[in-house]
Amino acid sequence: MALSVAVLGATGRQGGAVVNALLHAGQRVRAVVRDPAAPRARALTDRGVAAVPGDLLDEASLAAALEGADAAFAVTTPFEDGPQAEVDQGTAILGAAARVQLPHLVLASVASADRDTGVPHFESKQRIEALLSRSEVPWTVVAPTYFYDNMLGDRDSLLTGRLPLPLPPDRPLQQLAREDLGALVTAVVADRTRHLGKRVEVASQAITPAQMATALEHVLGRPVRPVQVSLGSVHANSADMGAMWDFLNAEGYSVDIPALHAAYPDIAWTTFEDWACTLSQWFTTS
Repeated sequence: MALSVAVLGATGRQGGAVVNALLHAGQRVRAVVRDPAAPRARALTDRGVAAVPGDLLDEASLAAALEGADAAFAVTTPFEDGPQAEVDQGTAILGAAARVQLPHLVLASVASADRDTGVPHFESKQRIEALLSRSEVPWTVVAPTYFYDNMLGDRDSLLTGRLPLPLPPDRPLQQLAREDLGALVTAVVADRTRHLGKRVEVASQAITPAQMATALEHVLGRPVRPVQVSLGSVHANSADMGAMWDFLNAEGYSVDIPALHAAYPDIAWTTFEDWACTLSQWFTTS
């Protein structure tokens, strides 16, 4: 029997990947969005998703949106209004889930948020996880690493044969395809008992900037070289991102990738190379 799953942040990249995977698995999806009449929300309704209003800072609206759902996936963000606003979002989500006695809340965090990283947006997620662990809401935490598609934010550099990252070319970085995250969340929702009270860190592959550049060469049909961006320039633009890249250069994520993949053998676990091969149209210039 299909489950009714509410997705908070359904029009974003994480939520969108979860929506896609849930629909593919035959689950009934309810998108919790700010404005059900907005174009992205209407695009979801055209696919059979029920769009309902909900504000991540308004517990009452979230409770109404979650009423009657079998499970919910929720992602919070510090990048609009800061880390405290993210904690406030998590508090509202937990309050709403408790109010309607939601059977299963799947909360998106970040890998290594349970460690002392000093990264502001890791620490805000850690604070939400602490609130979650003390609540009576049945929960699972999924904690992704760095997403493959983060590099697409600098298309111009890629088109000129440069892959800029604040990382040595030979240092592996654990990364993840959003499609794999969607598949993992779908597996968690489908097997509630196995996952209650558990924290699952998620990565598809550990790959170096040099290896990423080689994979991108096949897509672009031209040389691509990794360029190590200075940590100082990252800090100058964002203290939060600077702290994250300091952590990734020092300790880095520590997902046991072989154990994870063995635990979820039905997930494709997309390599960076296979993911990059899907980008031909994205790289096409007019």
